[in-house]
Amino acid sequence: MNQILVLVDVQESFRHRDYWDERRAASFLAQANALVAHCDAHGVPIVRVYHCETAVDSPFNEASGYVRPLQGLMDFEAALVVKKQKHSALVGTKLLCWLRDRDITNVMIAGIRTEQCCETTTRHLSDEGFSVTFVTDATLTFDMTSPDGLPVSADDIHRRTEIVLNKRFASIAHVRNLVADTCRDLAET
Repeated sequence: MNQILVLVDVQESFRHRDYWDERRAASFLAQANALVAHCDAHGVPIVRVYHCETAVDSPFNEASGYVRPLQGLMDFEAALVVKKQKHSALVGTKLLCWLRDRDITNVMIAGIRTEQCCETTTRHLSDEGFSVTFVTDATLTFDMTSPDGLPVSADDIHRRTEIVLNKRFASIAHVRNLVADTCRDLAET
């Protein structure tokens, strides 16, 4: 199989940030778990990515004990575990070589934060020649404030990310469609 899922930064560290939103996280986890279960059931390997920082007081520092799967994420056996210190999961890690060594051409992206590490990894994979599917409802982000002090909702950030990635760096997909497409493909064979 030449397709994988890269699950970006779905880690407990985020619960220890002041912007954490449990309501949004619950919806995200339902979609992420459906996607992981779907991949697991169909033999699609899953790469687990963790964001790691060196700042002593950061929940992203491995010494914090929070660089571990987000509570509520279903258990799965990762084909590869990547620890990154940059936004792209390809920078400073063995992920790119690992993908090429296995002739992977199609990569699905899901995880936390939609507009940050998920989007950056998507763009980088696209620039490296991979076909990328951005599984938008299996990504999570949070409300922010613009430089001029105006609030920007997580929904608006999410929508903006879909707009800038769609048909330029990735195809945009939803978990329900991926599951339905696979079921239809299996029925036709």
